[in-house]
Amino acid sequence: MELLYTNASVSISELKKNPSAVIAQADGFPVAVLNHNKPAAYLVPAAAFEALMEKLDDMDLAKVVAQRAHEPTVKVVLDEL
Repeated sequence: MELLYTNASVSISELKKNPSAVIAQADGFPVAVLNHNKPAAYLVPAAAFEALMEKLDDMDLAKVVAQRAHEPTVKVVLDEL
C-alpha cells in the first residue's frame, strides 16, 4: 500500500483523456497521478505551488539569518544614509 498525500487521485490514462476536467474537479486541491496504482506524480494548483515556493524561499532565508546571527552588527542612523 502506498501513502498518498492527498484525498484525490487519478490514473494517467484518465488525466490524458481530459486534463482540464481533472483540474476542475480537483477544486484547487492537489491530485495524485497514479501509474499502475502507485503515485507517479502530484498535480498541484498553480497558487499552491507558488505558495510552496515562497515558503521554501523563506526557510532558506531563515537559515541564512541563523548562520549570520553571531556576526557583529553595525549601528546605522537612517537620516545619515
